[in-house]
Parts: sequence; C-alpha cells; structure tokens
Amino acid sequence: MTTPSYASLRDATARLARVLVPAAVLLLVSLVDAPHASTQAPVIAAASDLKFALEDVAARFAAEGHARVELVFGSSGLLSRQIQDGAPFEVFLSADEGFVNQLADGGLTRDRGVLYALGRLVVFAPRGSPLVPDAELNGLRTLLGRGAMTKFAIANPAYAPYGRAAEAVLRKRGLWELVQRSLVLGDNVAQAAQFASTGNAVGGIIAHSLVLAPPLRGQGRYALIPESDHPPLRQRMVLLKRAGPTADDFYRYLQQPAAREIFQRFGFALPASSGSPES
Repeated sequence: MTTPSYASLRDATARLARVLVPAAVLLLVSLVDAPHASTQAPVIAAASDLKFALEDVAARFAAEGHARVELVFGSSGLLSRQIQDGAPFEVFLSADEGFVNQLADGGLTRDRGVLYALGRLVVFAPRGSPLVPDAELNGLRTLLGRGAMTKFAIANPAYAPYGRAAEAVLRKRGLWELVQRSLVLGDNVAQAAQFASTGNAVGGIIAHSLVLAPPLRGQGRYALIPESDHPPLRQRMVLLKRAGPTADDFYRYLQQPAAREIFQRFGFALPASSGSPES
C-alpha cells in the first residue's frame, strides 16, 4: 500500500476546506436569518494572525459585562470573499486594509473603518531545526546552499496578506526562486505557523503575534524581519452594514486602551490614533 505524500494530503485537505467552508458560511446565514436571530452573538470575522490577541480582547470585553461575541478566523482574502457572498459577519478585522477598501467600494460597510494595528513578520525555526533565524535570512540561504532544506512554510500569497509579505521578503533577499521546491503554503498565516512548527519543516516566515502566543511561545527561535523588507501590513477593521448594537460596542472597545494594550502585547505596532474613520 502506497503512503500518501505530504503534498497530496495537503491538497486533499485544501479541496475539502473549499467544500466545507462555504457550507459552514451558509449554515451561519441560516442561523442569523432565523426568527430568533436577535439572541445570537454577533459574528466577528478576523484575520488569523489575530487569533490569540482577539480571543483575549473578547474575553476581557465579556468580563467587563458586555454581551458575548463569536469569533471566526481565516485569511483576509477568503473572509472578504465570504462577506461579498453574504456571510453574516458584523465586524471585519483584516490584515490588509485593501480588502476593507474593496468592501467599502462595494457598499458593504458603514464607512472605511479604522487602522487598528501594523503587523510584523518573523522567521521562525522550531526546536531541533538546523535553521538559524536571522533578520537577513542568511541562515535560510546557508541551508539552501547546502541542499539541507526540507520544508519551509509561509501563508499562501494568493489570498493571505502575510503570505504576500513573506514572498516580498524572500524576493528581496534573492531567495524566492531557490526556496520554491521547499515551500509549504498554509491557507492562512495560522496554518503556516502550524506547518512551520511541526512535521519535518525547518521553519517558516509567519506573524510575530503567533510566536508570542502560547502554542509557539518558547517552542523555537525567531528573528524579527525589518519592516522595510516588505510592504506594510496595515491592518484595518470596519463595521459591516448588518452590524447590530453589540457589534458596534465591540468595535468601539477595540479602539480603547485596554484592547490596544493587548494588541501591543502580542507584537503588533499601534497606529498613533485609531479614532478617525479615515486613519
């Protein structure tokens, strides 16, 4: 019996996700449109680099006496497409402000939202990896030169902002073509972080926020990549047209010092002010 290759398993999983995710979105639509939809927690769609930071914010929001919100994470590109297809999200936190602007141009948002954070990239190597992380990717270049690469993970540049930024970094360092055969693409940056930290991967280029979160904290080494090596990860959020009072409250809470402190703790740079819709 032939054992399926890692690539074939990954492709099969991706095909299954393309079937299941739209079905899940349709289920959410049916729930929100049900007669008692007013009792449902508002669904907040967020880029996957926010998973742990936003979970902390939502927990604090609830602990302070506010209503519960439901969080859904994924790549910004896929979440944006789901919003265009009618997904019942009320707030969208994107890792790339371009997706928010597209939704605003399509009349699906209340305004153009606010800039809430600036994302950062790291090169990460799990424990036992031969990769020595450094800001200039010289360790990665050394492994490629020795023919010692196994797998190297980034998010898929086709729809994940952190994937596009990772590609820009690799191109700037002249490594994009050399690393092609070793690349493993995550559907989003959280999945890329999983690939980078498990199996036979030597590491990957992932979000700074994820290496500071419990699953990866202390599980390897990393180096912060200079912001000048890639286009800025300007992360913008926006209220969608269907947003109700609880979503509105949560959106405002995300701009308050308590939430901004949590974002900063997870490695995000903060804009000078997040109070203006055009900031």
